[in-house]
Formats: sequence, C-alpha cells, structure tokens
Amino acid sequence: MKWFNFCIIGLLFFLFACKKDSKKQIILPEPNPFVKGFDLSMLPQLRASGISVYNENGVKEDMLLTLKNAGVNTIRLRLWKDPAGGFSGLEEVKQLTNEIKQIGLKVWLTVHYSDTWADPGAQAKPAVWKDLPYVILKDSVFNYTQLIVQEIHPDYIQIGNEVNNGFLWPEGNASNRTQFLELMNIGIDAVNKVDSSTKIILQYAGYKDVINYLNFIGSVNVDIIGLSYYPMWHGKNLDSLQLQLSNVAKLTGKPVIIAETSYPFTLAWNDWTNNILGDSNQLIPNYPATSLGQKEFLNKIRQVTSNATNGQGFCYWGGEWISFKGSTSKEGSPYENQALWNFNARALPALEVFK
Repeated sequence: MKWFNFCIIGLLFFLFACKKDSKKQIILPEPNPFVKGFDLSMLPQLRASGISVYNENGVKEDMLLTLKNAGVNTIRLRLWKDPAGGFSGLEEVKQLTNEIKQIGLKVWLTVHYSDTWADPGAQAKPAVWKDLPYVILKDSVFNYTQLIVQEIHPDYIQIGNEVNNGFLWPEGNASNRTQFLELMNIGIDAVNKVDSSTKIILQYAGYKDVINYLNFIGSVNVDIIGLSYYPMWHGKNLDSLQLQLSNVAKLTGKPVIIAETSYPFTLAWNDWTNNILGDSNQLIPNYPATSLGQKEFLNKIRQVTSNATNGQGFCYWGGEWISFKGSTSKEGSPYENQALWNFNARALPALEVFK
C-alpha cells in the first residue's frame, strides 16, 4: 500500500511539473513586424558573373551579408514559371530562400505567374499554360501555388505582381472581373491550405487610383495591401502618398506597405544600356540625384510608412541591379543609377536607413 501511495504521489508531482514546464513554453504571437525589405532577385546572376562587390567600408562582401548587417530584415524575390536561362525559376529561388532563412531573414515572394516580367502593362501566361482550357488553367494555378509554398514556406507571398489590370491574360484580365478574382482566390486558397501563417500581399502599382481599384475588386482574403511607388511614374507628393496609405488601411482594415520604390544617386551611367531614369524632371524637388539625396528620399519613405495608419514597412527595388555585365555592355543595367551600390560596386549611404 505504501508503494502504491508513493507511486500516486510521484505521478502527481510529475504531472504538476509538466504543467509548469508547459506554461513556461507558451510563446505569444509576434506583433506585425515593420518590414525593412530589399528585392534581391538579381543576386544569383551577379554571383554567376564573378563581379566583386563591397560594403560601405570598402571591404569585399556578398550583397546578402551586407544587407543583413545594414538592418534589412526581409528579402523579396520574384518567381517566374519557366524563365529562359533558369534565373528566377523555382529551383534557383528555393536555394536562395534557404540561404536567406539560414541567416535569420524573412522571405517575401512575388509570384508573377509568367515566364518573364509581369506588371500592369504585361501579364503573359507561362508558355506551358498558353492553350489550356480555363478549367485546367485554374487547376494549374492551384497546384503550382501549392508547390511553391510547400517547397519554400515564405513569410510573405504575392498572388501576381502589380495586378492593376489582372494577371494571367487574357482569362484573368481585370476586364473579366469574375475570372480575375476567381484565379486570385484560387491562388490564395492554395497558400492557406499549405501554410496559413504565410502573409498574402495584394500589390497595386501607384496610389492615386487605388481606392477605386479596391472598391472594384471588393473583398479579397489577403493580409496586406502593397503599393508600388516610383516618383517618375506615380507623382512627387510624399504627403499625398502617406495620406493615401492611411486611406487604404482605413478602408480595408489591413496593414499597408510600400512594396516597391527606388531613387537615383546620380543621373550618370556606367554602361551602354539606357537607364530608365536619367532626367532631372523625374526627380522630387529637394531630393537631388546624389548619394545624400537618395538616402534622404529613402529615409522619407520609411517615415511615410511609419506614420501612415497601420503602415507596416517598405521594400527597395532594383538596389542590386548594378552594371555587372561590364561598362561596354549594351545589355547591361537600366537601373544602375538607382542601385544601392555605386559604379565602383561599393555600398551607398542609403543602406543606413535600414538600421
């Protein structure tokens, strides 16, 4: 009988101890972090070229490590279905995301649902989906999206890139609202069925007409509204930008983020490829095309997103797109003067804004 009592007492002690330990291991959910993002989609091509790049102190250092040390907490990568040359395809992106996660950074995927660039002016279906009946196209979108999330488990994902006019044309053109939203929701469902912790971002290019757009598409089960903001295309009034971000947050009840932005440190060039931005008329007054002007612009973007209602962060686009194919290349970088590394491949002061 004594032995029985001893066992009962021991069992109760064990259960009590386990209960105490289980309480210690309760982890409260992390509040929405402020995203300090950087699109690094070109990194594999830069590495393959063999070009050397340097941190702000002039020390040779891989871009990914420089960004981590600068305070970037999220790396954005584009994903193409079957790209020529394999760059930005699933296998390459998967390898890079593993590396990103290993150094403690979050992963943000922008799935283009195309073999090449997708934006408001171009949303070509992948070649292998070109002639599929619509019902099979829907299954393909679902299965492909599931595969992406199963393989990578990103922290953030976009179902389409800058989907102002829909995606997967012609079936998913915004002019065919029903099918556009059906394809969008199929992608969203695929994400949620694999990993409901992945945050889904809806990205719109610009900000002036975004309220009309959101009213047009109605309720979509996304977690974050992302806007692209480039002064040369979307206007130069940063106060208006902040106000509209707040309006979007109030309308949708969702966090808002600047999903893409950039600014030049010079109007000069470093290869024979015409740059997208090269005229002083494309600049915002009081933000010159200098390394300091670039830094002050990006710092203002950080302030705008911090001060906006439910602002959740920003992401710099094209910052790695230096002239890595050589100064005489006619197929070089059209973005070299908006990168965050100068023409000597040395990191610029704008990176300090991420700290």
